[in-house]
Amino acid sequence: MPDVLALPWRKPSGLAARLMWPIAAILAAAFGLVVATVVWVSDGANRIALERQLVQVGNIIEDDLESRARQLASMTVADDAWMAKGQVQGASLLQTMAEHANGFFGFDGTHIIDRDFRVIAGAPYLGGNVADAVSLMMPVASQMYLRIEGGRPAQSRRMAAIATPRDLAFGRLAYRNGRAFIVVAAPLAPSTLVERGDWLVAVSFKELKPDVLRAISSRHDVATLHVTQRPGARQIALPVPDIQGAQRAFIAWDPFRPGDVMREKLIPVSLVVLAGAILFSGFVFLHVQRLALDVARSEERTRQLVGHDPLSGLPNRMPFAQRLDQELSRIVRGDEGLAVHFLDLDKFKDVNDTYGHAAGDELIKAVARRLSNLLRGADTLARFGGDEFAIIQTGVRQSQDVEALARRILTDLTVPFDVAGTQVQIGVSIGISLAPDNGMDREQLMRLADTALYQAKNEGRNRYCFFERQMDETLKLRKVVEDDLRNAIVNDELALFYQPQLSADGETIVGVEALIRWPHPKRGMISPVQFIPVAEERGLIIPLGEWVLRKACQDGCRWPGLRVAVNVSPIQFRQKDFVETVIRIVEETGFDPSRLELELTEGVVVDDADAAEAAMIELRANGIHLALDDFGTGYSSLIYLRRFAFDKIKIDRSFLESMEATGESAILVHSMVHLGRALGLTVTAEGVETVDQHRFLQAVGCHELQGYLFSRPVTAEEIDAKLAMRQGPGPAGAIAAA
Repeated sequence: MPDVLALPWRKPSGLAARLMWPIAAILAAAFGLVVATVVWVSDGANRIALERQLVQVGNIIEDDLESRARQLASMTVADDAWMAKGQVQGASLLQTMAEHANGFFGFDGTHIIDRDFRVIAGAPYLGGNVADAVSLMMPVASQMYLRIEGGRPAQSRRMAAIATPRDLAFGRLAYRNGRAFIVVAAPLAPSTLVERGDWLVAVSFKELKPDVLRAISSRHDVATLHVTQRPGARQIALPVPDIQGAQRAFIAWDPFRPGDVMREKLIPVSLVVLAGAILFSGFVFLHVQRLALDVARSEERTRQLVGHDPLSGLPNRMPFAQRLDQELSRIVRGDEGLAVHFLDLDKFKDVNDTYGHAAGDELIKAVARRLSNLLRGADTLARFGGDEFAIIQTGVRQSQDVEALARRILTDLTVPFDVAGTQVQIGVSIGISLAPDNGMDREQLMRLADTALYQAKNEGRNRYCFFERQMDETLKLRKVVEDDLRNAIVNDELALFYQPQLSADGETIVGVEALIRWPHPKRGMISPVQFIPVAEERGLIIPLGEWVLRKACQDGCRWPGLRVAVNVSPIQFRQKDFVETVIRIVEETGFDPSRLELELTEGVVVDDADAAEAAMIELRANGIHLALDDFGTGYSSLIYLRRFAFDKIKIDRSFLESMEATGESAILVHSMVHLGRALGLTVTAEGVETVDQHRFLQAVGCHELQGYLFSRPVTAEEIDAKLAMRQGPGPAGAIAAA
């Protein structure tokens, strides 16, 4: 009977086997890191402790040197008092001072030295060896004389004693014949014993014998100090140079090392922690064995999801980019090209808003299925998110191949979809870039396809557009407008031009229409066709419109009796404070409101007719005139003429561009003129460029004319000149000059 407690050995699963060695490596690395950290920290603690002890002992020796130097200095400045008392004189004084230094302060030897390093007095001579004593004293005496000369003491004996600072005294360690000494020096006032009355120097020395070092150690509570020529490997040592400055001996001691204590305590603890970690890792390893299958399954599911859109099941942006790189590298070696299609569904938001997001998800799946059925096996379809799709079309030999696919997509996606129990109809806008025609870089091709998609949307949606270079320029211009237009408005960098409006005879200027221009410092003159739409999209049309109105009113004050027309954007007109803004600007500029004419389009009154009607009534109540611009291009102009109190209609220039005297356009213009006159409105025709057009409009009864036949838009100064000419030889001459 088998032992039920005996578990058969099972080979670790793939995941467990992959985890076993990393865990072992992590444990080994962790233990090594802990040990290294302990060693590093303990070494750091030892280093800090040793540096601190080295500084401490160095300060102790330095303090002892300074103390002995001060003692010698205090003795040398007392020579005047001794001589005054008559106790000793001359050479006896110097000898007495040397003996006093030895006896009272405990120096082993004290000597008085002149500038020529001759021993004037001293006792004893370092065991009777004068040469050894002089060799010790010469370096110190030399430094002392340098200090004396740098200090420039007074010349008189009395003043010298008073002026000599004690800090001229100093000391140093020195080594001679296997013995270490403390050598200190202090200045003596000019002596009468020296022929020139020069300064003398007192030099004392004390051998660093064991009893001296023990005394220093006991006073300052440090480890026992000793002099040695070869300090131990674990000792700290202060160098003691010989008389030539070479390092010959050391003051050494055995320091306290806190890091060693730290290692003794922490290393065993680390071993215990490692053993616990090994036991815990074994438990984790056995647990991973049981979970390995679940992890493997989860891994497989994750691999399937990465790179795929979970809703449609299509690849997402990352595998699309990888596949595009592969195809680009392939076409380099062949003679075929490829096309990148960026697709954006039209009216998808309406489906979401009307039927809910669940219906939107169902529509995305249906679109993905239809697109997949349209493509060949070598093509790649991806979903970038939302209602955006992308296609890599391979094997492209000519642009007709790409157009054929784009047309199939447009046709197939306009067929209604069964969604949420009903049929919905959408469209699609497509932007296309070609390789190698538009480039061979993945990022560039995707950006250009996106640019073409933007153009397709702007042109009315449900269409396709190939990338063209001017599209890129358009986008760059939009960026310039977005970045610079706001500053141009604030800094008054825009320009206002005026196009004259003349009476039907073409000779009398009755008004001007204000037309904005933008003289950009880098791109030159920018047309309003290019920046007005961007201003409306980016919320700049409100400050822009106010700037135009204010500037037009300011300039209009120069032309008494002349009407000034200003175009108003529908977005600007729909502002709640539009009427108040207009009245405020008119009052601030002092412009006559009866000479102000606001030109509105049908878009002004389409969205909210009631609010538009109230605003127009208030404007007319303040004397401001209103004109319906682009008359005849809308589908409900007659309704607007009947309801809203316009003062003028302006026939759009499109009716005059191809007008013939007996053509269809001529009939329409004739009808519009008679309609306006019947309603009591002033009728103005725009875009008059030929004499025949002028004669026809005059014949049908048009009140006012505007166009290049009479004048292009000009600056306010040129309007001044035209009006001045009008007062000269006569109206005919003025108009001819215009």
